[in-house]
Amino acid sequence: MSTDIDATDATGETAAVSPDADAAATGRFERVLVVATDDPAGRAAVSTAVDLAATHGAVVDALYVVDTAEAWDVVVERRERTGEELVEAAEDAGAAVGVDVEKWFRYGTTHREAVDFAAAHDADLVVVGSARRTGLDRLLRPDPVPARVRRGADVPVMVVGPDDG
Repeated sequence: MSTDIDATDATGETAAVSPDADAAATGRFERVLVVATDDPAGRAAVSTAVDLAATHGAVVDALYVVDTAEAWDVVVERRERTGEELVEAAEDAGAAVGVDVEKWFRYGTTHREAVDFAAAHDADLVVVGSARRTGLDRLLRPDPVPARVRRGADVPVMVVGPDDG
């Protein structure tokens, strides 16, 4: 949105005000990126992102990342099908409340793709599901995806738990 709006400042002179600046000043979101995952927290993140977008008149970017750490074709194909179902479900949830949802599909590491996507598409907010880690997973991956996204993103990151949706 590059259209300028004329406004009169305190001295009576006309100044150009960008709608983007107005949105930032009022705390409104225009683009909400949600990282879709196949777990209760991921589904709650999609629900929360759609609700926020409906409140703010924003567009949702539903991103699913196929983790390429495992190169097994069967695993990758299963994740691709799951990702397609998840972004389609996000689009359906948005359509139910009048929110435009753009579906995106990437390959790589979830936190890197989410951070890069947010920067490249001017996201105002990133919504990601919380990590539920137990046992050995805590030792193998001490730094979960939400923490990595929070640390790498230049925009606010909302971490949503499985009961928040």
